[in-house]
Amino acid sequence: MKFKKLVLTTGMLLLFFSLWAKDAYYENDDYKLFLSYNDTVLQGDAVFLRLTITPQRLWKKPGKTLETTASVNLLNKKEKIDGSTFFRIHSKKAVKNAVELLSGIPVSTNSKEGSYSLQVLYTPFGTGTMEFSVPLTIKKKDFPAETIPLDDENAALKSDMSSERLDQIEKLNNVLRTTGTAVYQFFPFTEPVTSDRRTAGFGDRRIYTYANGRSSADIHRGIDFGVPTGTPVHACAAGKVVMAGKRLTTGWTVVLEHLPGLYSLYYHMDSLSVKPGTVVKQGDQLGLSGATGLATGPHLHWEIRLNTSAVNPDFFTGDFAFAKQDEQ
Repeated sequence: MKFKKLVLTTGMLLLFFSLWAKDAYYENDDYKLFLSYNDTVLQGDAVFLRLTITPQRLWKKPGKTLETTASVNLLNKKEKIDGSTFFRIHSKKAVKNAVELLSGIPVSTNSKEGSYSLQVLYTPFGTGTMEFSVPLTIKKKDFPAETIPLDDENAALKSDMSSERLDQIEKLNNVLRTTGTAVYQFFPFTEPVTSDRRTAGFGDRRIYTYANGRSSADIHRGIDFGVPTGTPVHACAAGKVVMAGKRLTTGWTVVLEHLPGLYSLYYHMDSLSVKPGTVVKQGDQLGLSGATGLATGPHLHWEIRLNTSAVNPDFFTGDFAFAKQDEQ
């Protein structure tokens, strides 16, 4: 069923990372629906949707579930590009009995610029599934290219196809594929180190050259901060340590879970001060930066994964989940 009374407001909020937020509102005798989402996004960022459904009456249906669920699909015309389910959040200023839901979809650095749509499917208070769509624009972003020469040691790590490395890759992928229900933080993240020196950016196109004349291409999945070995590394947001240990290519590594499907990763550290299972607050120290694993010099590699895909960490230092509305 398509909405007949869906109204997009004309008021827009300009966020610092050059995204526009738009609101959608719908109301009937049974409930009110309010949606906030970023309707313009750059390649490599993400689309986040925050959905609040407030009942207009008391729902009582003996023997039937009153659970409210929702999902969203990213469409290019009628073709589904990606999709995600919503999860429950609880803000401090939530209206009584209101259901607050949040969902995010990664946007690939290789996405074509142009017009898309977001199809939202939801089941309010255990009733039938409802559907509506809102527009989305993906804009082009220029990603720098660089050539990185590797010495023999780093070349060996880069081309390592041993069972040990393959097992480490699979273990990390299994962690990133795990979608729990815990919500640790949905207000803006902070950078993990105090430094203005970035030696590589998210989405940089890289060519690795080897001493034997070979080369390989890759896309940089995070941000590199050029900091000296021993620089304190802090949690960018509250979360749970789901991985902490040494890997062949990423050296001493920490992975934090922040939201269902949303993780932050910290590579090439010199030492760790947390263990798997630890719950940390935003700003807690995770360890010290270094140059372990495949590294051409001391730095911290900071990465964010959403539904297993790497997305621009800078996106999350803005109000990606529209938390400012909770303060109003």
